[in-house]
Amino acid sequence: MSADGAGGRVPDFFIVGHAKSGTTALYEMLKGHPQIFMPELKEPWFFASDMKPRFQPLRSGKPPQTLEEYVRLFAGAAPGQRVGEASSSYLWSRTAAGAIAQVKDDARIIAILREPASFLRSLHLQLLQSHVEVEKDFKRAIGLEAARREGREVPRTSHRPQLLQYADHVRYAEQLKRYHEHFPKEQVLVLIYDDFRADNEAAVREVMRFIDVDADGPVEVLDVNPSIMMRSQRLDDLVYAVSVGKGGPVTRAARATIKAALPRRARRGALGLTRTRIVHGPPPEADEEFMRELRVRFKPEVLAAGEYLGRDLVGLWGYDDVP
Repeated sequence: MSADGAGGRVPDFFIVGHAKSGTTALYEMLKGHPQIFMPELKEPWFFASDMKPRFQPLRSGKPPQTLEEYVRLFAGAAPGQRVGEASSSYLWSRTAAGAIAQVKDDARIIAILREPASFLRSLHLQLLQSHVEVEKDFKRAIGLEAARREGREVPRTSHRPQLLQYADHVRYAEQLKRYHEHFPKEQVLVLIYDDFRADNEAAVREVMRFIDVDADGPVEVLDVNPSIMMRSQRLDDLVYAVSVGKGGPVTRAARATIKAALPRRARRGALGLTRTRIVHGPPPEADEEFMRELRVRFKPEVLAAGEYLGRDLVGLWGYDDVP
C-alpha cells in the first residue's frame, strides 16, 4: 500500500543512514534543489519505533509522535516537489523498513556505507558530542558493549542508549536485507562513503536521478558535520545554558552580563568561539593497533556486505591483509 497520511504527504524518499557517512552533507545538498522539499528537522526518527528515547534531550526539538504530526513536517512542500527526509537511525533500526513500507511502498531508499573501524571511531566522537556517550576512550567505550546491553554502565545523559551498541551499526548486509524484504532492489540505492567523498557532485547527481529530479543543474558541494572531540560535556552544557538563558541563577546572570556588554551578533560569535576553542577540539590520533583489532573483528561483516552488493569492499577498504 502507498498512501499519504492524516491529511499530509509521506516522503517520496528516505536517506536511511548511516551517521558520519555523508548523510548530513547529502541532506543539505538535496535540500537546496528547487524540485525537492526536505524539512528543517533533519532526523524525525518517526519510523524507528525501537529507538524511542529515554527522555527528551534539552537541545532537540520534540520529534513527531503521531503520523499526523509527522506529515505536518512536509506541509510546506509544493505539489510538484519530491519530498524526503534523512534519519540516520533508520538503517540501524529493526522496525523502520517495514514501517516505511506500510505507508509508502513505492518510496526510494538511500543508504551510505563506510569502512567499519573509521565509521565507529567517528560515531563515538559524535555520540560524545551529543552526550549519548561519556566514555572518551574509544577502546573502553567499545569494551562496554556487553555491560550496556544488560543495562549496566549506561550514562545517565544517554537519551538513546541503543546507539551505544557499536557493533550493531556495522551489520551492513543484515541491514540492507531488511529493506530488500520490503522494497524491490531498484528502489534501494546503496552508496559507498569513499565514492561520495571522492566525488560529492557525481554522487549527488546519481541520487537526483534515482529520486527522479533534474540532475543537470548546479550542485553546491558541502562538507558538513566534521568529527570533533568534546573536551568537556559539563562545559558544553554550561555554554549552551548561557546561550539560551536556561539553567539556574548563575547561568542567567552570566547571560545577562554578556547581553549587556555585547551586541547580539557579537554575543553569538563569542559563545560560538568559546565552544569551538575551549569546549571542542580536534579529534585525537587514532590508536592504529586497536583500529586493526576492529578490522579483524568486522572483516566478516565487510565480506558479507561485499558479497551482498557484488563489490570488492575488502580491497576498497584495505582488508586484504586482515586475517
